[in-house]
Amino acid sequence: MNRISPLILLAACAALALAGCFAEPDAERPPNYIVILIDDLGYGDTGAYGNTRILTPHIDQLAREGLRFTDFHSNGPMCTPTRAALLTGRYQNRLGRDFESPLGADDKGLPPDEVTIAEALSEAGYVSGAFGKWHLGRFPPHLPTSHGFQEFWGLGSGDGDHHSHIDRSGRKDWWRNDRIEMEKGYSVDLITEHSVEFIEHNKDRPFFLYVPHLAIHFPWQGPGDEGYRIEGEDYHNLTKLGYFQEDKNPGGKVKEMVEAIDGSVGRIVEAVRTNGLAENTLIVFTSDNGGYLTYEGGYHNISSNGPLRGQKTEVYEGGIRVPAIAWWPGRIKPGVVDDLTASFDLFPTFLELAGLGERVDLKLDGVSLTRLLLEGESVPDRTLFWRMRDRRAVRQGPWKLVVIGEADPELYNLADDIGESSDLSASRPELAGRLLTDLHSWESEMEPNTVTP
Repeated sequence: MNRISPLILLAACAALALAGCFAEPDAERPPNYIVILIDDLGYGDTGAYGNTRILTPHIDQLAREGLRFTDFHSNGPMCTPTRAALLTGRYQNRLGRDFESPLGADDKGLPPDEVTIAEALSEAGYVSGAFGKWHLGRFPPHLPTSHGFQEFWGLGSGDGDHHSHIDRSGRKDWWRNDRIEMEKGYSVDLITEHSVEFIEHNKDRPFFLYVPHLAIHFPWQGPGDEGYRIEGEDYHNLTKLGYFQEDKNPGGKVKEMVEAIDGSVGRIVEAVRTNGLAENTLIVFTSDNGGYLTYEGGYHNISSNGPLRGQKTEVYEGGIRVPAIAWWPGRIKPGVVDDLTASFDLFPTFLELAGLGERVDLKLDGVSLTRLLLEGESVPDRTLFWRMRDRRAVRQGPWKLVVIGEADPELYNLADDIGESSDLSASRPELAGRLLTDLHSWESEMEPNTVTP
């Protein structure tokens, strides 16, 4: 029988230990992922991003302990577009014009041949749960359980009463998997409870937890309010806003909602720590688009987008630059990063960290942020695009081209002018023209769409 020299054994053990210091996550247990997606949270709605009025201690702690992004963008200026891009890693525009705006038709939904994060991660043994607002199909077979998620609690539509869980059409809209199962309680609290239970039930296997909160989307309701929508009534006009028919200032309710979200973040992080999962769990906190500053009918003082121009529905920075935090104790060093990044970058990042980076057949548009997160390596230069209806934008380095309808293109240098106040298209016509050409080339690629003239 051959015997191994003690010196050789000692050297081998040392080499293995050293390799473990720099290795990717344990191959036997890939990292857990938690994506907390807030609805309509503005760039300046939390303390971590400069808000002094709204108290967000848990989100602020997440930012201090993690990596805070200053140039992270939603892939759309409204809800459905960003959700489609985030979950597929691809431009939502590839799915057709229906996915460039909020998805409204009852018979529409995320196409079955689109591979979601949940479906891709299942190859590595992940279990996936979605708790909150889906908005990628209102009814079966378009709900999360048809797209790789084993568990779903929440609403299929774009907005619901936070207490009665009745949608804008007066229908019950609180699902458990693929059937209606109404629950009593505030949406933030219910979503949090199900998320914490999911963590506890799946702590011994890799999981992907998707937490797309309905808050702070209207109707603006705090935890202590009562539901106002009832089944069978129609809420498509301004009554969709809730209690603010006379009072045009919902800022106080929005504050309550953001602070409720902060409490939810605290509970989810606590569940991760309590179950001994912190060192193997990547949490990403972000928003689906910028916040509303004003709303039709004279409503004002809703959200804050900090120094940014514009708001939700617009392709100016206020509509698409959003807060984003990545937290992973022991793996991601605390800090601030200003790399140009976007929602659809999460999919390839999760794949690579799970050891599935070879899935080139997915033809993703996002890029992996793994080296940025773990090593501080900058994301390679690239050009990003946005389009919703007749509103389009191109971003390349600090330069951004905005095209609204038939108006002349506007050119901004965001490094010097984050508020997009000085149009430089007249002084830099060649650059503006090149970016416009890039936009047209991108549009021609977004089948089955046609190029907008």
